[in-house]
Amino acid sequence: MPINNIPCTSCKNTNCLIYKHIKTKDFEKFISEKNTFSCKKGQQFVMEGAPTNGLFFIQSGKAKVIKTGIYGKEQILRFVTDGEVIGHRGFGVRQKYFIGALALEDTTLCNFSDKTLKEMLIQIPELTYDFMLFYAEELSKSEEKVKTLAQMTVREKVIDSLLYINRKFGANKKGYLNLILSRKEIADFAGTTDEQVTRTFSNLKKEGYITTTGKRIAIQNINALKKEIAEHNYYLAS
Repeated sequence: MPINNIPCTSCKNTNCLIYKHIKTKDFEKFISEKNTFSCKKGQQFVMEGAPTNGLFFIQSGKAKVIKTGIYGKEQILRFVTDGEVIGHRGFGVRQKYFIGALALEDTTLCNFSDKTLKEMLIQIPELTYDFMLFYAEELSKSEEKVKTLAQMTVREKVIDSLLYINRKFGANKKGYLNLILSRKEIADFAGTTDEQVTRTFSNLKKEGYITTTGKRIAIQNINALKKEIAEHNYYLAS
């Protein structure tokens, strides 16, 4: 649903690639070409296989980036929140998105078309340089995740996923993680099955490492979980 554009100068996401360059010469003329719209929880705003329509920046909210595997199984590639980018791996080289994206809560998004972005990158070298660094970091994370998941046991994969969610979204005052996910979503992200996630959670609860209330998860002994996967350098795959 389209909404009134919020000026980038009023944005609170100081880590956003666009926000970092709003004071750059010639940047102001591109801001008027930004589209802002809202998505309800559960709404898919990037369709896998659809023609590309630029990049999406999360102004507020949370979403998951997904990819359909063999037999139609969904794989969650990453979770995104305020100030982060979606659709960058298809920008400039593909005519269709090879991922999908779905809102995990009511979310507001900013969008710049392919045409506008290309003009921005040509005319603002500082922005181009920051995008280059961003892509290099994303590639490093992807390579590290592939290596790590190939070496981890199921238990380690689930633990790594919980620590990732904790690092990225934190916890509320009651200790519950600030991202509510189903067992299936955790399995789709960890690269395992619902049954294995449920079994691992049961063991972690017995050991006093976590507690759960429905879909809500609280980590009770984060140091113990870190220690279990320390040899995999858990902190690199943020």
